[in-house]
Amino acid sequence: MRIQVKRTGGFAGIDRHAAVETSGRADAQEWHDLAERAVADGRRTPPIGVPDGFSYQITVDGQTVYCSDPRLTEEQRKLISRVLKEGA
Repeated sequence: MRIQVKRTGGFAGIDRHAAVETSGRADAQEWHDLAERAVADGRRTPPIGVPDGFSYQITVDGQTVYCSDPRLTEEQRKLISRVLKEGA
């Protein structure tokens, strides 16, 4: 499974991208479960964000959803943090 996150917006307006490939990872099932829950709660179109807030595009195996601060679910927040931290 390939999980990609794109973060846009924020005070400085700096975009950030990262991706994680879960194939062959010992924790792959944990990533899959988290990704499925995060995508299930996402929107199919970009939401209207708040001033200086971040907006996110999450793509899991070609399926893209959108979400934004401050209305992230716990699963979305956790997935975004993990991908941006561990992804390349």
